Amino acid sequence: MNPHHLRNLHGPEQLRALAERESRARTTLSFYRYTKLTDVDVLRNALYGEWNALGVLGRVYLAAEGINAQVSVPSEARDRFRAAVDARDAFRNVPFKFAVEDPAIAFLKLTIKVKKKLVADGLADDAFDVTNVGEHLSASAFNDRMAAGATVVDMRNNYESAIGHFEGALLPKADKFHGALKEVVERLDGKQDAPVLLYCTGGIRCEKASAYLKHHGFNQVGQLHGGIIDYAHQVAREGLTNRFKGRNFVFDGRMAERITDDVVGTCMQCGSVSDRIANCLEESCNLLLVQCEACATKYNDCCSPSCREIHQLPATVQHEWRKGRVTRSTLAKAISDPEELRQRIREEEELLALNGTLHPELTTLIP
Repeated sequence: MNPHHLRNLHGPEQLRALAERESRARTTLSFYRYTKLTDVDVLRNALYGEWNALGVLGRVYLAAEGINAQVSVPSEARDRFRAAVDARDAFRNVPFKFAVEDPAIAFLKLTIKVKKKLVADGLADDAFDVTNVGEHLSASAFNDRMAAGATVVDMRNNYESAIGHFEGALLPKADKFHGALKEVVERLDGKQDAPVLLYCTGGIRCEKASAYLKHHGFNQVGQLHGGIIDYAHQVAREGLTNRFKGRNFVFDGRMAERITDDVVGTCMQCGSVSDRIANCLEESCNLLLVQCEACATKYNDCCSPSCREIHQLPATVQHEWRKGRVTRSTLAKAISDPEELRQRIREEEELLALNGTLHPELTTLIP
């Protein structure tokens, strides 16, 4: 296959139209494995050709240290996809974790990217032994150790834990993994000899996090094998008590899947109970936030009056306004301080009422 064709050649609108017309059932699943890979660029092209031919959509990261994949596979092609994955020694028998909720549209295209690391941790490759990981625990064992008083730590980013987490878990305030690693070590200082339980979405971040904690002297580190995704399947299958409350943040078009009916989040704009996660639709912002339906309507699916004003402009004016501006989400992934956001909204509403605009520079752009 021509290397030029080893990528998606359609625009977002075409892709969504294709997805909405598709009638076949799909299975959403994820998997990862830390393993030594060589010729990663060659492997990337080979996988794209094979998986694209099967109709696979999704987001896949490859690095010299392994693979991390979230994909949507045509249900009739599941066995063939399993065989294609197993055909490579490095990936043979890698556990698949199937989504708790199986939507018709999880991804619009297949993207396979070569990365330096599967999970960006900001650490040197030789900073610690990444193979010296914590004990892998089943849902039952994880529940038992929670009940026995172990400290439970959420290794996900703050915007993920905002809509769902284990009861009583330590929730890092960081919005990036490398920040969470350092924060957890600091907050657990003095508990090096106590049992610590780690969990994340599918398990991949806990592989590094458990090794990082052991490197810093924690000697009773356990990790939830398969993460929240497999935990939900295990508790349903085995009739266990579900200690996870709320929704699980996922990295596809669904954004979250419901694990229990508990709503543990609050709208970052008005403070009402909500676990609806959204992106600000102003393209130069795009920050994640918890936003209730009422605020989504009030702010036109944006995070603030300022972003709403830009988002409501004609597309051509928006394009001119964005020229040369730094996209907020390149600096931060999500809204991290809800009270600061609410204060900003109050101030912007007052200025908007006083001046009629929050962007006087638009007078030079709007005819």
